[in-house]
Amino acid sequence: MTSRTTIHNTSYGDVTLITFTNASGASVTLSSAGASIARVCVPDRDGRLADVITGCDSVEESVYDGPNAGKIPGRYANRIARGRFTLDGKEYTLAVNNGPNALHGGPEGFAHKIWTVDEVGDNYVRFGLLSPDGDEGYPGNLRVEATYTWTDDNRLTLRISATTDAPTVINLTNHAYWNLDGHDAGCVLDHTLRLYASRYLPTDPTLIPTGELCPVEDTPMDFTIAKPLGRDIKADFPALVYGKGYDNCWAVDNYQPGHIILQAELYSPRSGRVLDVYSDSPGVQVYTGNWLSGAPLGKGGHHYNDYDAVAIECQDYPDAPNRPGFPDATLHPGDTYNRSIIFAFSTK
Repeated sequence: MTSRTTIHNTSYGDVTLITFTNASGASVTLSSAGASIARVCVPDRDGRLADVITGCDSVEESVYDGPNAGKIPGRYANRIARGRFTLDGKEYTLAVNNGPNALHGGPEGFAHKIWTVDEVGDNYVRFGLLSPDGDEGYPGNLRVEATYTWTDDNRLTLRISATTDAPTVINLTNHAYWNLDGHDAGCVLDHTLRLYASRYLPTDPTLIPTGELCPVEDTPMDFTIAKPLGRDIKADFPALVYGKGYDNCWAVDNYQPGHIILQAELYSPRSGRVLDVYSDSPGVQVYTGNWLSGAPLGKGGHHYNDYDAVAIECQDYPDAPNRPGFPDATLHPGDTYNRSIIFAFSTK
């Protein structure tokens, strides 16, 4: 394993990029901007390497990019209704930045912070962040660590942990956008997706869950058998109309706290690349890049268009702090929040 570190000075502070290259020549680049995945270069079925994750060449622009490409959003990824929740009898008000709702921790959330680089090893880097009490309205001083590890079998593992000194809510994931034909290869609606999830979370028109978990059977939300992302995306179905495509959370089958299981399989028939996603989260959000047009200029000067990439975000349920029936997203002093996500690349 070889590694290389580059430091860029930006108006927001120094951003560190760390690249790991494994024995086969496949590589990943991790960035302290949002504790993000900046590049993933893996082979296709013919052994040709390509970068399969969207992003920016400009480190400066990557700090506050709208799509949160490759980053860790927080303190609460996804949406909280009306930017409000009640914890231990006290109501908290958050920054509203997505219609009437709070999204991804607010306009100054974790994805837009420069994380510290706490440790670098032969094939891993650990980033850190201290979110102070009251940060974007959230209670408690929260300490977060995110460790990425890259292996010779083309597995990128992300382990996230957090502790707090006061009760708070938390939901952390990675918001990578994947195009298995190459980040600049265009539309991904021919990629096939399988989800190990037989229920999904219906939402209102602002994409806040109604509280129900509904079966996917006989709906366009059914990915229990692999199908192209584009097969049903134009169906006259509330979830697809509300989001202009897929932007929903599925309830993972056989979820058990702390147990890492296969949650999603993404495949490109054109390149032969496969991405298997494993996690110990109760939900998986799929977002088909429905609003990528207008994102910052991409790598190599490429302009990303809607549906040019897909995000598979392993996470807790959206709006869980307001839904007692959902898995609890509260973190208490003395406890440690732990989440793991594995992105495993192969070909067929």
